[in-house]
Amino acid sequence: IEAGLPPGVLNIVHGAGNTAGNALIQHPDIKAISFTGGSKTGAHIAREVAPKFKKLSLELGGKNPNIIFADCDYDLALETTLRSSFANQGQICLCGSRIYVERSIYERFRDDLVTAAKQMVVGDPQDDSSDLGAVVSADHHQKILQHIDIAREEGGNVLCGGQSTNPEGRCEGGWFLAPTVIEGLNDQCLTNQEEIFGPVVTIQPFDELDEVAKSANSTQYGLSASIWTQDLNKAHTLANRIDAGVVWVNCWLLRDLRTPFGGTKSSGVGREGGNEALRFFTETKNVCISYDRS
Repeated sequence: IEAGLPPGVLNIVHGAGNTAGNALIQHPDIKAISFTGGSKTGAHIAREVAPKFKKLSLELGGKNPNIIFADCDYDLALETTLRSSFANQGQICLCGSRIYVERSIYERFRDDLVTAAKQMVVGDPQDDSSDLGAVVSADHHQKILQHIDIAREEGGNVLCGGQSTNPEGRCEGGWFLAPTVIEGLNDQCLTNQEEIFGPVVTIQPFDELDEVAKSANSTQYGLSASIWTQDLNKAHTLANRIDAGVVWVNCWLLRDLRTPFGGTKSSGVGREGGNEALRFFTETKNVCISYDRS
């Protein structure tokens, strides 16, 4: 209203998905649905709206690869990988949760990443010294811990984290987790296949571009990827082969709202941003007039 948006253009309906959400997607006067959330919820919405022929845009989950070649800008790649792993406690669909490092620098990068992760402060999000706050709910906190237990059962080696933390003060007893890095898992294990949506990443070495391209595409998701290399020919070759809607080269979460955004496979359908958004929210009409020329 303060910005001058006409009344009725933006309407906010509060409520749970199984009540308010279902009412919205099923209502005959709502012609288009744009949803951001989990893949299971997206599948439910798609089943509901398909018979009604509503326009549908889904921005869903991700299991995004972060691919680091030996010729990268090492310090920038390390700093950004740490951020892409643990920003917002890993609760961003674009977080890089699978880290692939070229073997010649693997041990150095792994050790530096673990050292940096151990130094991150988990605490009150209102405290400027905190790097990580709490996850979204008690249920989600428990789900993440269960995923870490599964990783151990699958043979993963927890290099740091792997447990709850309990800050002092007003946040005591909250849903806090230490940043977690896990080594020793293959592409097909549950930990590398399912979106955990928490401060948990896996790390593994690779030798060849073909190998890491196959690994990057080994999940049901295809939202984003990050490539770190000074060789732009290599970056373009790999970016072309990765099944993802967004590929960052030597950066992460750098986004212009005029560019298309969205994923492939179980990461969604449709694109948001710029002309893509204008097309989605527009119903094209052809008005053809024949003039009497007599």
